[in-house]
Amino acid sequence: MKKILVPTDFSEHAGYALKVAAQIAKKNNGEIILLHMLELPHQASDAVGSGHDLPEIMLFKNAAIKKLDDLMDDDCLDGIKVSEIIQFELAFNGIMNISQKNQVDLIVMGSHGASGFKEMFIGSNAEKAVRFSEIPVLVVKKDEGDFNINKFIFASDFTEEITNPFKKVVDFSNKLGAELHLVMINTPSNFKPTHIAQEIMDGFISKFSIEKFSTHIYNDVNVESGILNFANHVNADLIGMSTHGRKGLSHFFNGSISEDLVNHAVRPVVTFKI
Repeated sequence: MKKILVPTDFSEHAGYALKVAAQIAKKNNGEIILLHMLELPHQASDAVGSGHDLPEIMLFKNAAIKKLDDLMDDDCLDGIKVSEIIQFELAFNGIMNISQKNQVDLIVMGSHGASGFKEMFIGSNAEKAVRFSEIPVLVVKKDEGDFNINKFIFASDFTEEITNPFKKVVDFSNKLGAELHLVMINTPSNFKPTHIAQEIMDGFISKFSIEKFSTHIYNDVNVESGILNFANHVNADLIGMSTHGRKGLSHFFNGSISEDLVNHAVRPVVTFKI
């Protein structure tokens, strides 16, 4: 976690994310890239290419530069190497492009969640990042104060397809000095006897070197409820999941547990792409 990207729209929730990113950076001798995307009206976007109305474009940019400069002076960033980027691009596209171009290790984003039709049809940039980012995404919902992760739960079915993302999970947990609570959620539609579930978990985990961990099998009506209820049960500091980059109708009908968690969990959620 040497390079951490923090997209900001200068909102309160983006500020929460920055504070968390700063604490992670300090613990890992990392650096932060502050990114602000300028999503201009269609006419102004055309002007960027044509050169028309340039003063209007510069007005947007200069205002963003001023806000970024003020943000760079935040006390939470003392002692951290910080760079700033302003990009004329749609927010989600810019976040993905900048993260790949700068070989970012972690994206930290703020989100206020969503509900109802807004959640179904509009979504947020945080949800899109969770769904598509090849880089781990940490979503922060509130002011976390001192971001000390002692209990990090990671929910999975522990099949072979999560082997590669799980390497990142272990590395993430070890660097945070957290105890990793590995949990398999048993549901009525996909039920496994306890001894079978435990055998699956034990066989999978034996391939990795984890500093501190425990295994759990938790029964609930569905996976999302199981994760949220288990997180409450152990008083977790952080929830982790691997995610598929579902698109189109597959995503609409099947949904994404990770995106639902980003919307509904009060705790921070970190996702790792399969």
